[in-house]
Amino acid sequence: MSPAQAPRERRLNWDFPYASRRMPVLARNVVATSQPLAAQAGLQMLARGGNAIDAALAAAMALTVVEPNMNGIGSDAFAILWDGAALHGLNACGRSPQAWSPAHFAQYEQMPTRGWDAVTVPGCVSAWKALSKRFGRLPFPDLFEPAIRYARDGWLVPPVTAASWVVAARSYVDMPDWGAAFSLDGRAPGVGERFRFPAQAATLERIATTEGEAFYRGDLAERIVAHAQATGGLMSVEDLATHQPQWVQPMAVDYRGQSLHEIPPNGQGITALIALGILRQFDLPAHPVDSADSLHLQIEAMKLAFADAKRYVSDPGTRDVDFEALLDDAYLKRRAGEIDMIRAQAPVFGTPGQGETVYLTAADEEGRMISFIQSNFSGFGSGVVVPDTGISLQNRGSGFVLDAGHPNQVDGGKRPYHTIIPAFVTRGGQPLISYGVMGGHMQPQGHAQVMVRLFDYEQNPQAALDAPRWRFDTGLDVGVESAIGAEVLADLEGRGHELHEQAPAHFGGGQLIYRLEDGYLGASEPRKDGQAVGY
Repeated sequence: MSPAQAPRERRLNWDFPYASRRMPVLARNVVATSQPLAAQAGLQMLARGGNAIDAALAAAMALTVVEPNMNGIGSDAFAILWDGAALHGLNACGRSPQAWSPAHFAQYEQMPTRGWDAVTVPGCVSAWKALSKRFGRLPFPDLFEPAIRYARDGWLVPPVTAASWVVAARSYVDMPDWGAAFSLDGRAPGVGERFRFPAQAATLERIATTEGEAFYRGDLAERIVAHAQATGGLMSVEDLATHQPQWVQPMAVDYRGQSLHEIPPNGQGITALIALGILRQFDLPAHPVDSADSLHLQIEAMKLAFADAKRYVSDPGTRDVDFEALLDDAYLKRRAGEIDMIRAQAPVFGTPGQGETVYLTAADEEGRMISFIQSNFSGFGSGVVVPDTGISLQNRGSGFVLDAGHPNQVDGGKRPYHTIIPAFVTRGGQPLISYGVMGGHMQPQGHAQVMVRLFDYEQNPQAALDAPRWRFDTGLDVGVESAIGAEVLADLEGRGHELHEQAPAHFGGGQLIYRLEDGYLGASEPRKDGQAVGY
């Protein structure tokens, strides 16, 4: 990485004002993930001569094994990467089965979150192959070695994962296929207990040796469809065989001289862009960091952004608005004018002019950076597990709505509103940060909060991840972490915010790599088991 090619380094503030169990990692090659074993898998690929894309893929594959409560082989995936010269986006989420229709879902009062009627075609295997083929350096099968070893020989369950698994065991208690695959004598594994899954190792080996073909057009696809037919699912061989990931141009918004890039809809990344576009209309640094005025502005901007996203984000093929119109500065100024500094509101969507999850990031000394995310959505996903394969299937279909005429109305062959979003920041057309904050609808909120802390309040990346968070839910409801001061919370409640103190697990989990003049800073936050590693 040549200093001449690197963005001008801003002077980082090395204060660490928040309680933290972490320090950033400074190195020329970095991997940051939500699970230490996966981070080590990525680092192994770099040590073998692989690049950042190889490292990210090995980590992603390992995460399907060592963090099954958040993702799996049946996940979806998205990525934004800098290849050393340009930025690229990949949308690898799958479409709904062609046999789905509004009439089929008329039996429901709301979109299901469990069972086959929540499962769309899983896309992460296609993302692995597409990224490896276009940008990887190591042979595709080599990337699977750590994941296969963990699945075959076993791995020790860490504390945060163990706690989540206990909750899942209660949630999926009536789903025998899930219990057969992911419980030990009917219970979740405990902290430090070894968990083995030989069937998952065999499936990963088939995907590796066939370069993904077995999953979409071979014996694994046949097993998925056979299980669907035997248990009430509508997914067909054709649904799997016709799936293709899509290379896309990321959308961006300027914020204080940097550009935040997000995958365009059907993902919810545009929510973070709208919120920041609204916030840039204000002099946010005039309000002290973590003050009631600062938090109020951020919360109200995010409410406006979500109101628009929930109305307009859909499969681009059924959209009824130009997505870029939502980022028009005149429109954003108009939306900013709707914020009342002394009163919390529950806004509705505007009218623009026409025109559970794992996150990881990796960077190498040659200048490549990748922001990657894959997820089963809520916990272990739909609860559907294909017997004797280790394939747990996501429940992304629950992102559709039942409302007739809505652009995101459930139907066959569509991509749903999607929550998982990788983020990437450039300055002056050069890469600066690859990052993400996992956690459902917390994700765009985490993206925006990190940007504000980095570029309005000049906090260093580790402090920006350690800082207390808030999370807008619905109406006037806002979740908060206890580290936000009591006086500030009282002020916000006085403005009408209905605050609910919640545990750290409700506020996502971020990983971040920040490009320095001759290397990187890797940061991993304390809300997860993960770590940043490098050399």
